[in-house]
Amino acid sequence: MLTMATAFGQRRWTLQECLDYAMANNLSLQKSQLSKQSATEDLKGAKGAQLPTLNGSTNQSLGYKPWRNTGMTTVTNGTVNTKVDKTYYNGSYALNAQWTVWNGNKKTNTVKLNTLAEETAELAVEKTANSIQERIAQLYTQILYLTENVKVQEQLLETSKKNENRGREMVKVGKMSKADLAQLTAQRATDEYNIVEARAQMLDCQLDLKQLLEITDEEPLEVVMPNYTDEQILAEVPTLQSVYEQALLNRPEIGSAQLAIKSAALNTSIAKAGWMPNVSMTGSFGTSTNSLTSTDWGDQMKTNFDAMAGMSVSVPIYDGRATKTAVNKAKIKELQAKLDLAEEQKTLYATIQDYWLNVQTNQEKFRAAKASVESEQESYDLLQEQFRLGLKNIVELMRGKDNLLSAQQSQLQSKYLALYNRQMLKFYENGVIN
Repeated sequence: MLTMATAFGQRRWTLQECLDYAMANNLSLQKSQLSKQSATEDLKGAKGAQLPTLNGSTNQSLGYKPWRNTGMTTVTNGTVNTKVDKTYYNGSYALNAQWTVWNGNKKTNTVKLNTLAEETAELAVEKTANSIQERIAQLYTQILYLTENVKVQEQLLETSKKNENRGREMVKVGKMSKADLAQLTAQRATDEYNIVEARAQMLDCQLDLKQLLEITDEEPLEVVMPNYTDEQILAEVPTLQSVYEQALLNRPEIGSAQLAIKSAALNTSIAKAGWMPNVSMTGSFGTSTNSLTSTDWGDQMKTNFDAMAGMSVSVPIYDGRATKTAVNKAKIKELQAKLDLAEEQKTLYATIQDYWLNVQTNQEKFRAAKASVESEQESYDLLQEQFRLGLKNIVELMRGKDNLLSAQQSQLQSKYLALYNRQMLKFYENGVIN
């Protein structure tokens, strides 16, 4: 069940709800699932190709012999009658069977190859799902950050309005020049613009998230704002090596690369079958009928019945080096598949290392930024009071506000980057985003 926010009756989505909805509705994932179904059908076809084939046939034809002068003679009441049929009718009926007994294990290896292809297609579905989940987690985290950033900008705007109103009062009593008041007004206008820009960035991220969820309505996608504690943000990070070792077992891109090596080895075996003899068996049953004979149709079917069974052996002698070339190319692909696996492992390690380093870095940044925000807030509160008393000028007030904003944004960025990168580490470790 999707939760509903009580405020304003607006529907708000949790991260898990976004993930579940995307897994059920994303078009790219559905296409990948269809590819897997196609691979399953290919496997069934390869298994069926191992069985004998049987087909029935019949041929019915009408002929004409214009110069035929003999025919069937009958005696009726002592009268001899001769009937010459120049138009005649033929019919043939047959059942034919064929079975490849041995072809160098080509069919057996083809079944194994299609089994690997089905497994690879299943991993492709998982890889697509992982990619979508990672992107959703990224967008969701960005939306959380931008939502909080809008709130910070709104708080700063309220402060700017208070400063501007205070400036007007000071101008009236002659304690501030109109030029300084103009700076306060410009700062308030800048803060209003910053809010518009921050909201626009948030709407862009919401739109990207809706596209992944395949939602096409015009309403913005509101998310649930979780209350993260400092303990969650600064939670212990798993070791790089432990995450990497688990990812080697769980990640579909590694599994696909490993299956590619097995597939390449099977393709080599299939290519080598070109040097092996082919043994096949055939059998058929057939009969025929003709209207030019006096024998009735049933007797003709029995008299003309014919059964045949046979075996054929084909031994390759020289094929213009086609098989040797195919085998050598298959071996090259085996080596390429092994290099692809090594490259995937290298990329995986680099990705996990990047997430791991980002967690460590942003946790440290969060600690420092939190202390900085507290310090800058106290400093700015003091500057405001001193400005109100005429002890500080407009330049010092603006500088203090800029320092506070920079500290607040640094805290927000480090907070959500730490959460996101730690979330990705857990995802690579156990395949779960939460």
